Amino acid sequence: MDLSIGEVAERSGLSVHALRFYEREGLFANPVRRLSNGRRIYHEEDLEWLAVCTRLRSSGMPLATIREYVELARQGAGNERDRLELLRRHERHVQEQIRELQEALDVVRYKVRVYEEHLARGEADHLWNPSHHQNPNSA
Repeated sequence: MDLSIGEVAERSGLSVHALRFYEREGLFANPVRRLSNGRRIYHEEDLEWLAVCTRLRSSGMPLATIREYVELARQGAGNERDRLELLRRHERHVQEQIRELQEALDVVRYKVRVYEEHLARGEADHLWNPSHHQNPNSA
């Protein structure tokens, strides 16, 4: 089934501008087809690829690495190990991001508990105040 750029934008959640950007950057697995009047035509597999591509991007994969992955995929059979290694590298990167975010979340949760406890005891005035700097852990 042929899809217009507007339909793909609606279904993918990406703007028409973003879809054109992805095309210019060579990030589609298959070249975007065009009608004789120049209108872009997409297919279901383009939507499936966009779902993968946007997840790779939102997980921090640089455009250049996505482009590298696309090029390897376009070459077809024979470079699966290269694609796997690229994905493994990114997996390690995402795991590190998750670890760092978990550490940040732990700090935020700790601070939430401190504020909840102080407010529950009616001791909010004991929380850190720049003019009365006491314990940096109480901020």
